[in-house]
Amino acid sequence: MLWAAVPFITFGYGTPVSFLYAAIRRGSWGLGAAGAGYGAGTAAVLTMLGSGDALLTVFGSFVAILLWLAGTGHAFAVRKSVFPQETVRNRQNERAIELAKYRRTLREQARALAAEDPALARELRIGRPDAPRTYDDGGLVDVNHAPREIIEALPGMTPEIAERIVRHREEHGGFVSAEEMAVDADIPPDLLPEMAEFTIFMR
Repeated sequence: MLWAAVPFITFGYGTPVSFLYAAIRRGSWGLGAAGAGYGAGTAAVLTMLGSGDALLTVFGSFVAILLWLAGTGHAFAVRKSVFPQETVRNRQNERAIELAKYRRTLREQARALAAEDPALARELRIGRPDAPRTYDDGGLVDVNHAPREIIEALPGMTPEIAERIVRHREEHGGFVSAEEMAVDADIPPDLLPEMAEFTIFMR
């Protein structure tokens, strides 16, 4: 909004600079040509106003007003192309990507802690989003102990697969890895990588 108001605020004299900035920002030859045109017009106006000729001064004033109005209208017309809304969405997407990467790091750290100190991992309730806790494990689910409804919420999980997992762990004990779970619970191979990203198997 502020950029588009520059021609109006400066009575048109800032129009060439504002369009040059827009041309560089967007890499637009069209905006660059517009900026050059406004620059040439502004130079001509200044020449006429400084000529000392009454007729040229009047004509220069008239042209200055035209450039002022034209530049202001043009700036508001192209404002959305110079500062598109997708810029905001891109920032939101970048933040979402950063958050996803951060939570992946939390899962890796939680797995490392569980492998190094299982007792501490159990105390921190890693993989147990159903239990009160303060430790953030990045969204891991302990398939060997989490209730069925938590397991069903895993990416790619279905009620049927969750039922097979729960039944198997009740009858034969827990699993030691995602690969063993895939074999024993008959999980389709294409679903395994996504499930493996969010599962942990505490003993």
